[in-house]
Amino acid sequence: MLNSILASPRVSVLEQALSASSLRQKVISNNISNVNTPGFKKSEVVFEDFLQDAVDGGKLQMTKTNSHHLPLQRKGIPTPTVKVIDKTSFRTDGSNVDIDIEMANLSKNNIYYNAVVQQLSGYFTGIKSAIKEGRG
Repeated sequence: MLNSILASPRVSVLEQALSASSLRQKVISNNISNVNTPGFKKSEVVFEDFLQDAVDGGKLQMTKTNSHHLPLQRKGIPTPTVKVIDKTSFRTDGSNVDIDIEMANLSKNNIYYNAVVQQLSGYFTGIKSAIKEGRG
């Protein structure tokens, strides 16, 4: 039973979202630390677009044929990927890192991470509440 709670589609997607956010934090930090490295090309983490494509493409969509069926397990949740952005270079030293953009991305990622943690926390609070009420 515990395995079915922890392996729910919601938890799986949120777990991957946390992984993506953690990886994004490392990538942005690397970009910032190399802001003055000539020829350095920044990297980005791609996850949300892959997730949206999976949802839109039907890979994550499932249908119940009967309302009494068990919840469906979703397969094919994408994993975060690092992509080097080498097409742009607006500086004379060949680097494409803009410190202002990277700092804004760092703040945005922090907000994203906190929102995902809040979603997970709410999910497990609901489970905890259901367990407590069931014992009553």
